Amino acid sequence: MTASDSSGIGGGTAPIVLSLEAITKRFGALTANDAVDLDVRRGEVVALLGENGAGKTTLMNILFGHYVADSGTVRVDHEGALQPLQPGSPQAALDAGIGMVHQHFTLAENLSAFDSIVLGTEPVFSLLRRTAGPRRKLDDLMRQSGLIVDLDRRIDTLSVGEKQRVEILKALYRDARILVLDEPTAVLTPPEADRLFETLKRLAETGLAVIFISHKLHEVLAVSDRIVVLRGGRKAGELPTDGADRRAIAELMVGRDVPAPARARTLVGEPVMKLEAVSVSGNDRSRTLKDVSLSIRSGEIYGVAGVSGNGQAALAGLVAGLVAPDHGAMQLCGQTITNHAPGECATLGVARIPEDRHHDGLVGSMTIAENLIVERLDDPAIQRGGFLRFAAIRENAIATIDAYDVRCPGPDAEARLLSGGNIQKLILARVLDRQPRLVLANQPTRGLDLGAQADVHRRLLEAAANGAGVLLISEDLDELMAVSDRIAVIHNGEIDDAGPVETADRTTIGLMMAGHGQNNNADARPAA
Repeated sequence: MTASDSSGIGGGTAPIVLSLEAITKRFGALTANDAVDLDVRRGEVVALLGENGAGKTTLMNILFGHYVADSGTVRVDHEGALQPLQPGSPQAALDAGIGMVHQHFTLAENLSAFDSIVLGTEPVFSLLRRTAGPRRKLDDLMRQSGLIVDLDRRIDTLSVGEKQRVEILKALYRDARILVLDEPTAVLTPPEADRLFETLKRLAETGLAVIFISHKLHEVLAVSDRIVVLRGGRKAGELPTDGADRRAIAELMVGRDVPAPARARTLVGEPVMKLEAVSVSGNDRSRTLKDVSLSIRSGEIYGVAGVSGNGQAALAGLVAGLVAPDHGAMQLCGQTITNHAPGECATLGVARIPEDRHHDGLVGSMTIAENLIVERLDDPAIQRGGFLRFAAIRENAIATIDAYDVRCPGPDAEARLLSGGNIQKLILARVLDRQPRLVLANQPTRGLDLGAQADVHRRLLEAAANGAGVLLISEDLDELMAVSDRIAVIHNGEIDDAGPVETADRTTIGLMMAGHGQNNNADARPAA
């Protein structure tokens, strides 16, 4: 089979450089990929979409050699002909020109950008290290791609956007002809995302083929040439980006229309949380706050935008009772917190949706039913006289699974078996059924598909309508603009107010996220 045997859906005539043919992969009774076909042409940007659990990650892991398909073939262009790729070998994938940039970077923080890029490409046993040639190659790559990085700076001193450039340069340095990007804008500011899109288009013009995995439909429409959708492990369809609309894509992804939850104006009440000149000294920037003052009232959603690592961890830890302030005061429901402990905050009505749902949101080895009651062990409906009421725990789980549409084998299944979206539904069910006074939602839709995102947003809006205050910390500006009543920006541990969402300007917020904002807390306190 030659690399030009097939014509693209958009009428492209460039040769095919990658062909996945009838890829099937099973994990026990679960079929993750079911006879999936995917062709990618030279210079084409293909967006790969699908719900959580649709099979996108499994398919890309098969391509990159982390998994071996039960059946099917991966073929890669070699000197004008498509040749089978050795299965189960990441090195074979690299040698074939396949590069992959994961959502969570895989860089050595203590190395320079140069060393991180060339790591693994130099001879292991060599008395003399030659750097002139690699530097010339990287200078050429940066000039051609527009991915400019100071090669002598340590990784831990680079911004998130710069780290992503290093990851892409690392793949290009290895002569990648096919680049896979998994949720590449998850940790970027809007201006950084726009620059990434410009870079991808420039790279595609040079002949690089790109597979772009994202849950953000506006990004897919902005950067791709063709859209391929997986649903339930199967290829649900594909369509050219030119002329595609969000509704058609959403229906392909989930099999139905997914209306965005409507944000209705609710009557705000008294403050449920106040921070007054709070400072937290952490061991890095992500765990530091500087003289932060803010107030969240019942019935409102207070959105906090920011690039990852600018103090969100400190803010979330403070509200959850995991971190104590060095200076300043924190009030919950009119009571000043003196004993900063998760138990006290929970008793006062704080419900926590943690950033890392797998590590902090559940105990993977416990059952779904057990995870649903871990914060209710003092409830007489759950335990009596120190003895758990297992029948009641199971009945509670069955009712909750139905109410929150948690797709799982049953209440007795281990929680670790759930997909990301269903884990988040499980956490929402556990915390929102307690009728909290304050909901801490930290990156609640990160990595979730369109349908799961809509469900999370609907639940948060319902919580606010029922009188809870919601602190929504997110790196997704679209999410914040869709559901928040007020927006603030956190940068380098400081919080600037961006005002009501109706008057908030996306460009201004993007600049504030990058550190070009107002003075800290100049307007962070809402009007009385």
